[in-house]
Amino acid sequence: MKRLLKKMITHTPLRYAPGILMLAVLLYGCSAPQAGTPQQGPPQLPVMVVASAPATTYLEFPASLEGKVNVDVRPQVSGYLEKIFVDEGAHVKAGQPLFKIDPKVYAEQLNGASSNQLAAQANVEKAKVEVDRLEPLVASNVVSDVQLKTAKANYEVAKAALAQAKAAVGSARINVGYTLVTAPVNGYIGRIPYKVGALVSNTDAQPLTVLSEVHEMYAYFSMSEADFITFKNNFPGKTLEEKLKNAPPVELILADNSTFSQKGKIGAVEGQFDKTTGAITFRATFPNADGILRTGNTGKVRFAREVPAAITIPQEATFEIQDKVLVYTVADSNKVASRPIRIAGKTANFYFVSDGLKAGERIVLSGTANLKDGAVITPQPVPADSVLKSKQL
Repeated sequence: MKRLLKKMITHTPLRYAPGILMLAVLLYGCSAPQAGTPQQGPPQLPVMVVASAPATTYLEFPASLEGKVNVDVRPQVSGYLEKIFVDEGAHVKAGQPLFKIDPKVYAEQLNGASSNQLAAQANVEKAKVEVDRLEPLVASNVVSDVQLKTAKANYEVAKAALAQAKAAVGSARINVGYTLVTAPVNGYIGRIPYKVGALVSNTDAQPLTVLSEVHEMYAYFSMSEADFITFKNNFPGKTLEEKLKNAPPVELILADNSTFSQKGKIGAVEGQFDKTTGAITFRATFPNADGILRTGNTGKVRFAREVPAAITIPQEATFEIQDKVLVYTVADSNKVASRPIRIAGKTANFYFVSDGLKAGERIVLSGTANLKDGAVITPQPVPADSVLKSKQL
């Protein structure tokens, strides 16, 4: 810089000298160190000493809800939809009429079958008369017994034809009854995709509606193999059935993150793991007397687990790299080092650590975004009790 200024002063005409001198003073003043400028020290960050204490951990699993009874209502006969007696969402009782299919075709079939039955009945009577006429003649040797045997065979044929005619009448009467579709169980009516005048059939892909009995609800959820092993180890019992009986009631977290007022009970577990997903399906039953829950609802089934000694840390003190959760620990020299931890459970604001931290160690609570391993900080101690009280555990 000095050489450049000297060269500029030497080779610059005299009339420009005052400007050059002023520029030199400014550049020199900017480049000279300022006395009394404070040097930046290690960053001041909040630090907490971790401790173990009894806690309640939660495991949550996404769930889909279905009514205890979920029935597709389908027509048994084909025809035009003549009437719809209910509306979507209505509650109906078993046997209540839901739909009516035009019965004219089936009523005529019943009339035809009834007429055939009358004709068959007449043939039976005629054949019986013939048998009755021939029997005394055969006994008197007036006619041969061959004629009687033939008459008796015709009589049996006529009786068989009558039985067929009666069966046809019964079938036709059943078809007429099928034109009135009634509710097979109590429940709520689902969507009705068909309108009056639509042609419906028992081969249609869509049912007339879906009838759900929601007095009790089934919540289906899946566990990974690791979660399944944890579940089995947490509850007493020799067999899985005994463990299910000893498992405490579970909660249902609804889509708006509110907790359903009634608790449920795990009632069944699938027989094997799904080879594609590596998960096994559970079923929990929840009472739903008020009908708040409906088939198709989603939520989360939550298990509570008591941990006698758990290390609890706020989630904001952690960061993730790939599939690992880490924290910054603080050594006696105030140097930080990242360390992976294992999560045993969590709440909305805290993690419960099962491995990676010990009671008495210090961790950085916040401001970890710009930290690197080996960095020195100025710890600002924060009591663990105040951290736990500041947010809901």
